[in-house]
Amino acid sequence: MKLVKSLLLGSAAGLTIAGGAQAADLPVKKAVPIEYVRVCTAYGAGFFYIPGTDTCLRVSGRARAEYGYIGSDNRRVVGGGDLSGFIGLARFNFDARTQTGYGTLRAFLRLDAASRTGNTKISSGTNLRSGNAFSGTGQDAFGRIQNFINVDKAFVQFAGLTAGRASSFYDFYAHDYEIIGSSLGSDLPSTNLLAYTQKFGEGWSATISMEDPNYRKNPIYSDSVPAAAAGAGAGALSQVLTTAPTPIILSTDAIGNATSVAFIDAVQRSRLPDFVGSLRYDAPWGSAQLSAAVREINTGGFLNTLSAAGLGTISAAGTQALLAARGISGVGQTEYGWAVQGGVKFNLPFIAPGDGIYLQGSYGEGASFYTGINRFTAGYLSNASVYAGNPFNQYLADAIVNPLTGRLELSNSFTAVASYLHYWSPEWRSAFYGSYGEIWFSEGARQATSQANAIVGSPSTIAPPSYLTNGLGYNLSQSLRDTYQVVTGASLIWSPVKDLDIGVEGQYIRTGVKSGRVSDGDKGGFTGTGANQIPTRTVSSQDVFQARFRVQRDF
Repeated sequence: MKLVKSLLLGSAAGLTIAGGAQAADLPVKKAVPIEYVRVCTAYGAGFFYIPGTDTCLRVSGRARAEYGYIGSDNRRVVGGGDLSGFIGLARFNFDARTQTGYGTLRAFLRLDAASRTGNTKISSGTNLRSGNAFSGTGQDAFGRIQNFINVDKAFVQFAGLTAGRASSFYDFYAHDYEIIGSSLGSDLPSTNLLAYTQKFGEGWSATISMEDPNYRKNPIYSDSVPAAAAGAGAGALSQVLTTAPTPIILSTDAIGNATSVAFIDAVQRSRLPDFVGSLRYDAPWGSAQLSAAVREINTGGFLNTLSAAGLGTISAAGTQALLAARGISGVGQTEYGWAVQGGVKFNLPFIAPGDGIYLQGSYGEGASFYTGINRFTAGYLSNASVYAGNPFNQYLADAIVNPLTGRLELSNSFTAVASYLHYWSPEWRSAFYGSYGEIWFSEGARQATSQANAIVGSPSTIAPPSYLTNGLGYNLSQSLRDTYQVVTGASLIWSPVKDLDIGVEGQYIRTGVKSGRVSDGDKGGFTGTGANQIPTRTVSSQDVFQARFRVQRDF
């Protein structure tokens, strides 16, 4: 028995040795080495190397919730009566950087997407008109549900060059401390541009930028647009949006009323980019910037298909002959708007760590988007309501075609803003800000518009009555009035943990005419008919309050 057991054990051991020898002779396939993600420390926290490349990438984002209220409880007007609204916003950031022999090569992408509700300032007609949002079409949802999508950033930076979609190089303060972000002043975070920046000295840089003009255009004023829309049938809206017919008076009667009129195409076409230049200085105490911009404002030729009611069609040859004596060509006109801006930021750590103050002012002609006078009221409109159901509209056009001379005349505007951020403690901070602005128009162009009003058929709420035959109605008309606006507010923000903000901001706005009074479109009405209408109630200013609550997490 012992012999059998020994033979079995010996055989098993032999088989094991033989099997091991054969296995050792087989080729062994090595495992693919695992390439772990490596931290990139060259550009700050959060960057890592994209596996297999020498490019560093940082992925970040934002989630935001907001609830807003505005004091505009008025259902006497169409679309009025909304008080509140909500926002849910998502933001995605991708920052890719590679070191080259020419310096850092950078590509930055940012996508914002949001759902906004409520027909108040929390949803934005400006964003609808600029193509950044689309609205709901249901009966109760119309204008009250808005989805917002925007390629906020998509640019390449290399050797001083910035190309793509980025913030305008004209801007400086750009509502850095605010929640609502509607104090007066330029703030264009998304535009298409091609720019070059040169750094020199200690903290100095200079930039020249060629920027997309379509994001800075407020329309040329035309009092004939409502009349054309009313009389053009099913194609009215298309006709108005593509031509915006604007009248030029060809002849008048003995007392100065228009007797014949021609119309021109007053929609601005994209022909030249805006040109922006800035000089900036950054130092431990803060920063300062001086900016300037030049932009083209243009009109087209005469519209032979449009004519004043009862006057018949005016031939192009006859029209051009009459206007040639005024030095006006039938191929359109071009003027150049411009703006300048100066701003300074002071860091105030001696008050509290993180404290700072901005001071900024801007002035321009034909450049309301650059001065930011339209920041609270509206953009991409020649006039707009300050809030739903307000007494009168604020006029914001960049230019007017003088109906008597036929020439383009630019509006003038300026804004000034001061904003102070104070940290009560590392977790609590507040911003306090105030801004003031004015916009004004040529009195001669306004008077000429009133003479053309009887011809183009616009009501006195759209264009002023004739100053020759209805002086009181003209003096009280809200159309093309010189206005001022005050926007001021304060906030309180709690940051219990890093990158989390819970805050509330309140804002007071006053809009008024610089002199005289205007008709009250809210509670008033008109007596008389046609060109002899006189308002029954007048005001000199209007006030509104809004507040917004925000919860925001950055990561």
